[in-house]
Amino acid sequence: MIHKERLTATLDGDFVVFLIGMRINQPLKVHKWLPAAAAMPRMLRELKRQPELGLIHAEMWFSRNIIFVQYWRSMEQLLAYAKDKQAEHLPAWRAFNQAVGTDGSVGIWHETYHVSPGGYENVYVNMPPFGLGKAGVLQPATGGRQSAAGRLKSSYHVP
Repeated sequence: MIHKERLTATLDGDFVVFLIGMRINQPLKVHKWLPAAAAMPRMLRELKRQPELGLIHAEMWFSRNIIFVQYWRSMEQLLAYAKDKQAEHLPAWRAFNQAVGTDGSVGIWHETYHVSPGGYENVYVNMPPFGLGKAGVLQPATGGRQSAAGRLKSSYHVP
């Protein structure tokens, strides 16, 4: 559903934004990049089945560069999942290193951000719920929340 009004999203407390992706450097080497591309949806299904692991929401964009944006409840939960020997992540990481390693055919990257209240702002116009707007709570971007500075000020709880 498209929301035509100006909205902003909030998420109570601290949270983590985890960006992870891959770049297909050699598109004809399907046997190298397809297993890596298939691993993340498996992990996300596992995480959605077990919300106690801390994933709040995830979105994906697919092209030569595959990007996942994930919102996590805490850094501790994200790191615990990454190291969990019973979870999907470690076998996928081992398989990538064995099949691709540093041969240049597929690039892998991630960035992790710990976010505190007041350390973010957002706005959505003519959009369905998206990104933090799906992970958190959407509300009208009116009054003091009309500008980026106002939304940041509201997040900081500064009078």
